[in-house]
Amino acid sequence: MAFKQLSQFIDALESAGELIRIKTFVDPRLEMAEITDRVSKTPAQNKALLFENTGYDFPVLMNAYGSEKRMCIALGVSRLDDISREIEGLFKLLAGPKESILDKLRVLPKLSQFAAWMPAIKRGRGACQEVVMASPDLNKLPIITCWPKDGGPFITLPIIHTKDPESGVRNVGMYRMQLLDSTRTGMHWHKHKVSARHFQAYKKLNKRMPVAVALGGDPIYAYSATAPLPDNVDEYMLAGFLRKKKVELVRCLTQPDVEVPADADFVIEGYVDPQEDPIWEGPFGDHTGYYSLPDWYPSFHVTAITHKKNPVYPATIVGIPPQEDAWLGKATERIFLAPMKMMMIPEIVDMEMPVEGVFHNLVIAQIHKEYAGHAQKVMSAMWGAGQMMFNKILVLVDEATRITDYKALAQYVFKNLNPATDISFAQGPMDVLDHSCSKLGFGGKMCLDGSQKFQEETDDRYGVSESKKALSEEELKRLFPEISAANTALLQQDIPCLILCVSKRRRGQIIELHQGLVSKLLASHQLKMILYIDDTIDPNKLPTALWRFCNNLDPKRDHILYEIKHEDKLYACMGLDGTTKTEALDDFQRDWPNIIVADDRTISTVDQKWSSLELGAFIASPSLSFRDQMYGVEAVADV
Repeated sequence: MAFKQLSQFIDALESAGELIRIKTFVDPRLEMAEITDRVSKTPAQNKALLFENTGYDFPVLMNAYGSEKRMCIALGVSRLDDISREIEGLFKLLAGPKESILDKLRVLPKLSQFAAWMPAIKRGRGACQEVVMASPDLNKLPIITCWPKDGGPFITLPIIHTKDPESGVRNVGMYRMQLLDSTRTGMHWHKHKVSARHFQAYKKLNKRMPVAVALGGDPIYAYSATAPLPDNVDEYMLAGFLRKKKVELVRCLTQPDVEVPADADFVIEGYVDPQEDPIWEGPFGDHTGYYSLPDWYPSFHVTAITHKKNPVYPATIVGIPPQEDAWLGKATERIFLAPMKMMMIPEIVDMEMPVEGVFHNLVIAQIHKEYAGHAQKVMSAMWGAGQMMFNKILVLVDEATRITDYKALAQYVFKNLNPATDISFAQGPMDVLDHSCSKLGFGGKMCLDGSQKFQEETDDRYGVSESKKALSEEELKRLFPEISAANTALLQQDIPCLILCVSKRRRGQIIELHQGLVSKLLASHQLKMILYIDDTIDPNKLPTALWRFCNNLDPKRDHILYEIKHEDKLYACMGLDGTTKTEALDDFQRDWPNIIVADDRTISTVDQKWSSLELGAFIASPSLSFRDQMYGVEAVADV
């Protein structure tokens, strides 16, 4: 379904009971983010929020994509899997053998549909240019400040348009933009992104780079800007396919080489000068749940701001999961499953990205396994597939389990896993936001092969303890006083894994502790893996513990395999150090970021005005649950 404008999408959300209008004044600085964080983490009250009293001329829409139902409304489908099935059908029709003239004729209507979905440039102005600011001023927009240690207000849902200076091929991406002054922002494009490559091309030509930023319009535009498309594939072709109607574009007024959606709510036109010194951008409370720390990025200079009559300013916040971005990620997981299966990795049956893995950190893939080493073949292919190159932990299973039933999945994986032979490690490109890497954007990866093994994949030297002897937290703390808390419940569920909180005080402590634990316990307990986390975390709150663990782990650097021999068999246990890394204890040379927590003043202000917001029962700030896990109060952790 194509929405003619963002307000039409708002009406659809309201008709479906998925939107709340907030008429009480709410400050874009911190308050909107705090309210949205509370609502997005409370399933029974999770709605899109339209802040109508912002202190500016424009309302602000937040959490619009923040549930499966709202994501489906935005994409015009009943279920997210509907799109994957449609794509799969198209691939089979277009790529299948054409043995007769009738087979070939059947394809023609689909080819005609493809043509109808391609973006088109229309003459004249669009609705996005109904109002032109006499003097462009970003301070007139309700740009939100999300978290207390952010570098300032950020535009968080910008649809950023750039072009390759040689080929003219358009890229549409989404990169945060920090407000610097009335006509200038940061442009946070990472080195792996297409727009960053465009920037480098303009730098070689010694030319200014025209850029245009759209806000609003059909909600599919923002989704398409985040989609992991191959290079040189126009995001508006994907948008046209999803909305079943071509995207109409208009030329910008001051940057006529760049086109933007005619129905966008706002357009910010400008340029980036590659010869200009970069600016210090950040910090920013990011989707990892941690602050991404300041770094040098280009600045964007505004030359015009236009908007339609009665526009709505769209915004989002990211932070400790779950947040709205989890549903954008879920849509990508379902939509791009079919292309991955049919073009690159035909063995894949299904894929799951748990919210605790914040997209790249943890991916589970189910495959149709046919031969020894098949899982390793898929591992290599996935780590070479587009943005999957950023994946840190990959779990592979066959078709004998359900990957959405996490308990059954864990039982199955550990049943089939030999820690010494079935865990692979590699190094490669990582998300620039991954703070655990010793070097920015480059770090370790790990694949757990939890599939049933062929005879060729087994090593008869290894045994598996069948003993399910109980192991208590008290016993562990008695044996090893440096353990401050333990999750032993997984052992009781046939998942031979411990999660231990450690008070880290000396170099090499985790290695020594792991070796000591394995030496004492492995012969008498069924134990294959131990996860080590900070002593500020409750190991029995699994979603939080796994979120922190995945973020803090560089698998290649932080794994400890220890083996013992017992009755002519080897027994192995893998230790994974998911604790905070420091220079003093770990020779870690980069700053370590803090997790994202709202400040006391904002929490108190929202508490006091809650009853006037008409959002239902009072929701306490989620930040209260995480305050004790912080190291100091600044964006850089005080460790």
